[in-house]
Amino acid sequence: MQVGVLIPQGWKYEYNGWDPAVAWARTLELARDAEELGFESEWVFDHFHTVPEPVDEITFESFTTLTAMAMVTARVRLGHMVICTGFRNPALVAKLASTLDVVSNGRFEIGIGGGWKEDEWLAYGYGFPPVGERLGALRDALEVITRMLAPGHATYEGKYASVKDAINVPKGIQKPRLPIIVGGNGPDVTMRLAVRFADELNLVFIGTEKAAELMKLARQRCEEIGRDPATLRLSLYCADKDSRTPGQARVDFIGQCAALGLDRLVAFPTMASPTREAQASYAADCRAAGVKLAV
Repeated sequence: MQVGVLIPQGWKYEYNGWDPAVAWARTLELARDAEELGFESEWVFDHFHTVPEPVDEITFESFTTLTAMAMVTARVRLGHMVICTGFRNPALVAKLASTLDVVSNGRFEIGIGGGWKEDEWLAYGYGFPPVGERLGALRDALEVITRMLAPGHATYEGKYASVKDAINVPKGIQKPRLPIIVGGNGPDVTMRLAVRFADELNLVFIGTEKAAELMKLARQRCEEIGRDPATLRLSLYCADKDSRTPGQARVDFIGQCAALGLDRLVAFPTMASPTREAQASYAADCRAAGVKLAV
């Protein structure tokens, strides 16, 4: 099992009261540090307001942050947990992602989901469509993105998004294309979209028992359409309580995730304390659980 970490942006209050320049320096410091500690990947959120309540505090924008992280790292994979479909035209998302793949020398992954945080949708003028419409928009976004990453020009006409003879050059470095991750726990629409379009399904904020159930179902969904279940990677972004407190309970949880057969575990150990020590402690607990890191 590979292990990735979220890098602080302020979204979960980790930079409340900080000077923005000092916080930004810490974000880049922790990105470098996570690579040195041996983590496989580094991730950011795609949000504009803090959580759980929107307050007047730092939340760094995700694509900007990832571009800077790409410049201060050399090995780790990079991506979102996850892009909110409603915030950007999906053709633009494909263009941004393709460029970031070149900037990072082939290390970018497109994590995308339907979106959920109503206050920031409304505040930024996106409205807040019902969940069925948000998932419909996710479906169209995946259609557009996969076409934009495929050879040649992209054409697609959907209810929520379309492209016509769109050119996307460069298409990134990775072959046959940038990996696509669909994030969410929905067993019907979200999971089926992952099985149809994605290289990975990322489960969110659930325990190992529920994860095991959804992993089994995801493999069944693959078989329903004739896809080899082994070709769909399965990952978990774990709940904050399972990532931030050092000790035997955290070691046990990491070990249980590895035993499930997850391809990747993503945690946010620096949420309560954006420090090198917090990241180093999580790396130590991963090794104590028998998980091999890169260094």
